[in-house]
Amino acid sequence: MFDYTLSTDKSMEEAVNSLEASLKDEQFGILWTFDIKDKLQEKGLDFDKEFKVLEVCNPKEAQRVLNENTMAGYFLPCKMVVYEDGGQTKIGMPKPTSLISMLDDEKMKEFAKDIEDRLIACMKKSV
Repeated sequence: MFDYTLSTDKSMEEAVNSLEASLKDEQFGILWTFDIKDKLQEKGLDFDKEFKVLEVCNPKEAQRVLNENTMAGYFLPCKMVVYEDGGQTKIGMPKPTSLISMLDDEKMKEFAKDIEDRLIACMKKSV
């Protein structure tokens, strides 16, 4: 499966704040947040669904993978999403193991699995 997604009864703001706190505990930071609803509406497009894309990074881990294989940079920073769907807030991400598998590099797969496990733990703590 390409992605990992959890549901929560928290509001969008609560979910983003909770996710940010749990990521910080794992030495990850949110580089920036892209609010798709606001951007599309700013461009005159009708889009009413709350949907945020978070660019997430742990600088030490980014340095570690880039020193091993610069092609991993195509997958950095990690993306996480928080959005509303059917009255619930969803927190999700593309699995790093799914993305990195395109490199066909066993060591990169091990790195990606470690990052994936840590990000999933952060998501679970956030719901």
